[in-house]
Amino acid sequence: MSFPFTFLALKFLNDLLKTFFAFILDLMEETEESEELSEAEEKHVKNGVKSLSRSQAQRNFILKRNPSQKFTCLICGKSFPYKQSLKVHMRDHSEEKPYTCDQCGKSFKQKGHLKRHMIVHSGEKPYTCDQCGTSFAYDTTYKSHLSSHSGEKTFSCDQCGKTFFKAAYLKVHLNVHTKEKPHMCSLCGKSFSRMGTLKLHQKRHSGVKNHACFDCGKTFFTDAELKKHLTIHNGEKPYKCSHCDKRFSRLDCLKTHEKIHTGEKPHTCDQCRKSFTLLGELKVHKKIHTGEKPHTCDQCGKSFTVKSQLNVHMKIHTGEKPYTCGQCGKSYRQSGIFKLHLHSHSGERPFNCDQCGKNFFWSGSLKEHMKVHTQEKPHTCSLCGKSFGQRNTLKRHQKSHSGVKDYMCFDCGKAFVTNAELKLHQRIHTGEKPYECSHCDKRFRRSEHLRTHERIHTGEKPYHCPPCGKSFTQPSSLRSHRCLNTKKFMLRSDSLKRNAASAPNVMQ
Repeated sequence: MSFPFTFLALKFLNDLLKTFFAFILDLMEETEESEELSEAEEKHVKNGVKSLSRSQAQRNFILKRNPSQKFTCLICGKSFPYKQSLKVHMRDHSEEKPYTCDQCGKSFKQKGHLKRHMIVHSGEKPYTCDQCGTSFAYDTTYKSHLSSHSGEKTFSCDQCGKTFFKAAYLKVHLNVHTKEKPHMCSLCGKSFSRMGTLKLHQKRHSGVKNHACFDCGKTFFTDAELKKHLTIHNGEKPYKCSHCDKRFSRLDCLKTHEKIHTGEKPHTCDQCRKSFTLLGELKVHKKIHTGEKPHTCDQCGKSFTVKSQLNVHMKIHTGEKPYTCGQCGKSYRQSGIFKLHLHSHSGERPFNCDQCGKNFFWSGSLKEHMKVHTQEKPHTCSLCGKSFGQRNTLKRHQKSHSGVKDYMCFDCGKAFVTNAELKLHQRIHTGEKPYECSHCDKRFRRSEHLRTHERIHTGEKPYHCPPCGKSFTQPSSLRSHRCLNTKKFMLRSDSLKRNAASAPNVMQ
């Protein structure tokens, strides 16, 4: 059965059920009111009491109702002690929302929910945390926040060990393991594990963004999204990491950051068993297996796995580079590359290799580097069988098979496989040398050339010959070294072929 047909059938069934639920609700109200009032009126007649008005009899019945009596929903079988509770419940089936906010038009099923919502417009936040000073509009949100300071998480998942502040949070989390998605969008057929996620999704169909930032004018679908955005303007960072001094404006950002320290990666790919810190990362990763690239550039036709990649790519066409370095004036398209560039000025490299002493800006770079020592090469070319330690290296290699060099230098006509290679080449023409030695005034076109040069000043020699123990500043020096113990050169096979004529005595 095709998806469009299935979706239309589901939508028709959904509309039919709504009509049926509304009919059942009206029928129940008429039947029960008639029966209840008849009982109340009959009792008064039998006892010789003057007949009550219909409204008086209704009030009398509610006050004198038998506590054991239950009002049962004919749709789902759920029972309630009061008829009014059943009426409110029936709105879940009919989606009736009779209480509407006169300020923003939002509707609610219960009057209490409307009153609670009105606090959003009044701006009232009566509940203040005495530990960090953060204020809250609602008592429940305030209590939930307090548990974030205590760190107490009493509800534990028996499948992955993750702990939660509330039983409700655990219940929602379990849908990750069961893959259950009971809440379906009636407009597009997409399903969700949480009702809140479905509601947020449905707002995106409407395109209405009622929540505006008064500082910059940006609008949002929900008040929660607006609050997250406002932390950019006020600079407030109430959440501090218990492992380091880093602070965050949002609790979810703190939780994500702390997983770096704990190494927690609860989301595992069922195809390759690779684990991820965030569920979103896993979803993006799964598209590698399916080959799905739903986001296509309308200018060049290139497709991407996630929309954020397309957004970054579009800046190539527009020439937009919003991230500018205050020290050297260099601009970048991506915030991640911009942050990496800032480290080149500070020289800070907090991640250290315990085998060769090499330092890195990012933990991910260190992780990739460790494959040099372990000889691990998990990424294999499907065309020639050659393996690589890094996925990006494999991608560059695969372009060499196609022979396509899309990036051309307008100064000399030389073409390159990647844009990064072209940029490095162009520095030959421009004379740009952005990397300056902190020990002398010498400058370099490439960061790796600077690192090699600085070893002259520091005396660092990270490349060792295991048999004789001699060390070198560069890998090329190690490869061309003739070991005193083995009497062999450390040359690679490709280098041996090139130097065979000039070095006839080289031993393999």
